[in-house]
Amino acid sequence: MAKVSVYNMEGSVVGDIELDDSVFGVEINEHIVHRAVVSHLANRRQGTQSAKTRGEVRGGGKKPWRQKGTGHARQGSIRAPQWKGGGVVFAPKPRDYSQKMNKKEKALAMKSVLTSKVQEGKLIVVDDIKMDEIKTKTFRKSLQSLNAEKSLVIIRESDEKVFASAHNLPAVKATTCDSINVYDMLKYGTVVISKAAVEAVQEVYA
Repeated sequence: MAKVSVYNMEGSVVGDIELDDSVFGVEINEHIVHRAVVSHLANRRQGTQSAKTRGEVRGGGKKPWRQKGTGHARQGSIRAPQWKGGGVVFAPKPRDYSQKMNKKEKALAMKSVLTSKVQEGKLIVVDDIKMDEIKTKTFRKSLQSLNAEKSLVIIRESDEKVFASAHNLPAVKATTCDSINVYDMLKYGTVVISKAAVEAVQEVYA
């Protein structure tokens, strides 16, 4: 099992923890990780875009001028796409962009990312992530002491003080271990995770 140091909120080493190789030491599957990211982004799309085709635009039932003899190109409707106010060619319509991944694929993608974070030294385990009050400045200072100014902060249970303290930091996102996803782990670079959250993640994915 891999062993990593455990820090406190001041950035000092207070111990170490052994990580389960079945979660933090698997063979990295880049293809599955890519699929997980694409699926996540696709599932975030609303798919509500819509425009009218020439058959849906109101008016245009009368032929604008006779077919021949005017010197103009022939036209059948003022709602054809080449006219101002006309319909849109191949107009976008509401659709579902979501992509499905089975549970084993999702789990493998998550374990692959967690393993890569350990190998790159970008997984920082903290004994307890908590705040006595909502204070962004104090929270930023703690992350600076951990060299994790751009990071995904993972705690076991929802904590409003932690979430609110991290909210105004543009390069930081705080979440619970049951809401983590592959996209955020890659986007924010360093993962700062509480010791309790590590245990919870290992219970889910081991």
